[in-house]
Amino acid sequence: MVETTRIVLAARPEGAPTAANFRTETAELPPLEEGQVLLRTLYLSLDPYMRGRMSAAKSYAKPVEVGGVMVGGTVAEVVDSRAAELAKGDVVLAYSGWQTHDVAAASSVRKLDPETAPVSTALGVLGMPGFTAYSGLLKIGQPKAGETVVVAAATGPVGSAVGQIAKIKGARAVGIAGGPRKCAALLDELGFDAAIDHRAPDFAEQLKAAVPDGIDVYFENVAGAVADAVYPLLNTYARVPVCGLIANYNTTGDEEGPDRLPAFYSRILVKSLTVRGFIQTEFVRELYPDFLREMGEWVGDGRVRYLEDITEGFENAPEAFIGMLEGRNFGKVVVKVAD
Repeated sequence: MVETTRIVLAARPEGAPTAANFRTETAELPPLEEGQVLLRTLYLSLDPYMRGRMSAAKSYAKPVEVGGVMVGGTVAEVVDSRAAELAKGDVVLAYSGWQTHDVAAASSVRKLDPETAPVSTALGVLGMPGFTAYSGLLKIGQPKAGETVVVAAATGPVGSAVGQIAKIKGARAVGIAGGPRKCAALLDELGFDAAIDHRAPDFAEQLKAAVPDGIDVYFENVAGAVADAVYPLLNTYARVPVCGLIANYNTTGDEEGPDRLPAFYSRILVKSLTVRGFIQTEFVRELYPDFLREMGEWVGDGRVRYLEDITEGFENAPEAFIGMLEGRNFGKVVVKVAD
């Protein structure tokens, strides 16, 4: 029998998650059946959507049960196999969650080629976050040459890919991030045309100056005060792919102040805006092969670059997750679990 060390949801958070919401335990894994593989986790992905899974509120996916393993994408090594298509030593993309080992159906994992790119990128620019950017921007945002694309959380794995894909399509990319260091990376490392610090006291004024021709596509990752500054600058027929609302994830009640929904609807009507929420899985059948081909080429030839924020040690996953929600990360948050 093989044991796995796993991190489970100890209690649902009220507001921002804390270390008390997680518990580490060990459990025995069942023996392999035909068509299954035993996996050893090498890298664990941490993503903002996991905060929603910690809540019991109704959403697009079932919440993690109290006592259940936290969900998450993983890159893993095949330790043992009873599947003809996978052998011991193969590296795969899986969805094992926050645990060191797992038994999975071979049909549920995807074999990776370590020679193509670092395997950790399968959790970021060449994985779910990259596909989220690719599908949301190209299917909903539909940027055209000469247009202006604005993206919030721009140094994150989704936002950074959005801006760079926009540039490939001939658009002007404006990134919003928190702090001078992140803004410098947008310009110097990722090739954005402009970078605005949302923590600056004159953020709204800086944003307006950076988009003299208005905004044609706003890729929404954040909501909150950032969106408040963006929406008045949207052009007629602007498109808004709504990917994430991280400013609201820890909210426990209704917002204070006047109801701003009527004004929001009025802006949609007057400006003929397209505001479309999406979950990346809805585009997998249509776009995923194109994504793997195109994004692989763009990463390979340097047109798309990526930032990774790697935390060493499985036991540090909760703290890294909390830090990500607070904006302490710099790039795609990955926990290195094993060599």
